[in-house]
Amino acid sequence: MARNNAARLLLMVMAVSLLSAQDQSVNTVPKIYTFSMKTIDGEMRSLANYKGKVLLLVNVASECGYTPQYKDLEAVYRKYKDRGFVVLGFPANNFGAQEPGTDEEIKEFCTTNYDVTFDMFSKISVKGDDQHPLYAYLTKESPAKGEVKWNFQKYLVDRKGTVVAMIPTRTKPTDPEVISAIERLLADQ
Repeated sequence: MARNNAARLLLMVMAVSLLSAQDQSVNTVPKIYTFSMKTIDGEMRSLANYKGKVLLLVNVASECGYTPQYKDLEAVYRKYKDRGFVVLGFPANNFGAQEPGTDEEIKEFCTTNYDVTFDMFSKISVKGDDQHPLYAYLTKESPAKGEVKWNFQKYLVDRKGTVVAMIPTRTKPTDPEVISAIERLLADQ
């Protein structure tokens, strides 16, 4: 099943990349870059700061069975960061109350247990009545729309700001098809 999901991911990345390349004539700012988010340290940061980078947006949680994916996220980030790859972590307490801590506690947990150095943001809601506007966009308007089903669901964004794929929770960031999709997007200048 994970293999089928990964194959669909690669096909989706290729299809959305082709559509994005055909739509170059429209000179608008990609929606993803219109959001400003509070970092885990309390500073506001525009996602426009990440223009030209390949992004992996992830809703994370500290007390989830998938929490060990922090290790994989960090490994992939470190491997590709010098080529323009960035992981953005968004703590969320929407599933099983598995992210109950404060921003300070979450940061301490991530750095102590997983040596996380990728960008982490303040805790938000990724679904429901209080869903953050970024996740409203990802789930309702982006090319990879669909509800967030659990912690560690991932969204892959190309260098032009197009959301090219949603990667399900169970698919690890180190999955060969995910790595292949990241490398393909990094190769596109």
